[in-house]
Amino acid sequence: MPVKKRELTEVNLVDKINFERAIDSAKLAKGEKGLVDIVSSAQVRPWIMSGLYLGSDAAAVFLSWVLAYFLRDLAGGVLLPELYIELWPFVFLFLLAYAATGLYPAVGVPSVEEIRRITIATTIVFAMLAAWIFLSRLGFVYSRIIFMLSWGFAIFFVPLGRAVTRHVYARKKWWGVPVVVLGAGKTGHMVVKTLSKTPGLGLNPVAVLDDDPQKRGDVEGIPVIGGVEVAPHLAKKLKLRYAILAMPGVPRERLLYLIEHYASFFPHLLLIPDLFGFASLWVYPKDLNGILCLEVRQQLLRTGSRVVKNVLDFVLAAFVLIFALILIPLIAIAIKLDSPGPVFYGQLRYGRNGQPFKAWKFRTMVVNADKILDEHLAKHPEFKVEWEKDQKLRNDPRITRVGKILRKTSLDELPQIWNVLKGEMSTVGPRPILQSQIEMYGKSYSLYAKVKPGITGLWQVSGRNDLSFEERVALDSYYVRNWSVWLDIYILARTIPVALFGKGAY
Repeated sequence: MPVKKRELTEVNLVDKINFERAIDSAKLAKGEKGLVDIVSSAQVRPWIMSGLYLGSDAAAVFLSWVLAYFLRDLAGGVLLPELYIELWPFVFLFLLAYAATGLYPAVGVPSVEEIRRITIATTIVFAMLAAWIFLSRLGFVYSRIIFMLSWGFAIFFVPLGRAVTRHVYARKKWWGVPVVVLGAGKTGHMVVKTLSKTPGLGLNPVAVLDDDPQKRGDVEGIPVIGGVEVAPHLAKKLKLRYAILAMPGVPRERLLYLIEHYASFFPHLLLIPDLFGFASLWVYPKDLNGILCLEVRQQLLRTGSRVVKNVLDFVLAAFVLIFALILIPLIAIAIKLDSPGPVFYGQLRYGRNGQPFKAWKFRTMVVNADKILDEHLAKHPEFKVEWEKDQKLRNDPRITRVGKILRKTSLDELPQIWNVLKGEMSTVGPRPILQSQIEMYGKSYSLYAKVKPGITGLWQVSGRNDLSFEERVALDSYYVRNWSVWLDIYILARTIPVALFGKGAY
């Protein structure tokens, strides 16, 4: 026993020395600021993030009630405002429900999952409130319309408030929690880059550890300060609570050793498995009598989810069609006055199960567009690489003046509502592709063909034409693998500001 105790002490002493050297290496890698960044980040507490979300949620719920009340009041009738004022303590019940679903501080919770949790928690609280009013025999004095409106407004305003909060504060140094990344290889680089690009998740990488001396330096600006043996001291000395183990290629025995001896000092450990290209949203851990199992919810095969999506498509298409009946004549007149040719343009595209169909759009190009493109590429061969890579030109000579406006606002795709009503397209999905683009999709085409193409989609709200064709294919593949009604709702919500500001449209 004394020998083992001495050995353990010696190991801890070596690790402590390595920790001090790691801190010195942080100074060398990024100057004194390297150490300051790590220490200051370690002082961050998630209560700041929680407090902002609490304030945002309370304001959103309160706004929902007030807006619903005034809309009902405008419709006329006798309302007793003091009865609704007495319900203000129920705001805390909403906050408690959100807390119970892990929405404070919501570190690492993606927006799609956040929308799902908010919707379920809000619905449960409103159901409880309705049951209490019914049981207390006060149901006859409360307006059911106000309850229904406030429920709908809450589901809309609570996620919106959180999105605005992230937009305003996510880039601040005090937002979120500091994270140590174990592994400076390809996966480590990907993790650090992803977290740096999506600060709203609240996971801020402050240090990277790797046993390979050749990988010292930095990963996407984050210092690689030492080997994995430094991890326990970072957790203890700097009180870091989050770590990401990004070594999917490590053998099982080595992985277990890393977890038990180094990563186990962090209360929150995120493990990156060797399952790239796999569904990531609707995966749930299961315990099979000591065996870790991952259950993947195949949403595309779930009848209920598909029925909800079809109903959502029809309702949205019918709703948009009402407004389209006003816009279509105005847009048609503008197209006719701007350039000769038809108002609508139908092009053969390929959809679910590889079925061809004609996708309709407002004409945004000149009539002899193919000839103009060939002549333009012949005169300017430097643009040929851009066209072959992305199938897009930033300054396309074929697009008309009205066409530029229609494309920037996405109004050129308004006629595709007809394709949705016919069942050829969906409101949300991959963009319908040409036959020439099937080969460019490669192995991913089988994924694309599993769903109906959509008017809007993940890559349209993630950069639109600023993305390369390969990035678009990757986003379409992600959408199919992780499809759910919640993902569709998330994309629809993001479509509105993207269409309004026209970022990435040309």
